Amino acid sequence: MKFSVDKQEKYTVMTLQEENLNSLVAPNVKSEFVILRNEGTPNFILNLSEVKFVDSSGLSAILTANRLWKDIGTFVLTGATNPHVRKLIEISRLETVLTIIPTLSESVDYIFMDEIEKELDGEEE
Repeated sequence: MKFSVDKQEKYTVMTLQEENLNSLVAPNVKSEFVILRNEGTPNFILNLSEVKFVDSSGLSAILTANRLWKDIGTFVLTGATNPHVRKLIEISRLETVLTIIPTLSESVDYIFMDEIEKELDGEEE
């Protein structure tokens, strides 16, 4: 499985460098998610810009990331622009569950805005 990880102070971006997020790749992807979560990554962006096909195992991996970061920070799915990938996300109604943002730069902006909002909410209490 090919991927890159870009760790920053407030977030980590994992770019999957595979055409398929399927049953052959998904278990390894889930393992990487757990490792990143255990390393204390506060916010996580999964970049699917190079992915052209996702199956049910791939969707399961994406949902695993969403669940892992639910209590500690923010999970953002980005780069899911391929028509086949978008269609599966829409059919599965995952856009109602996940934070899906078109580009990586917008995703980073979203993370920073979310962090600011959390800080402001903490000050009000």
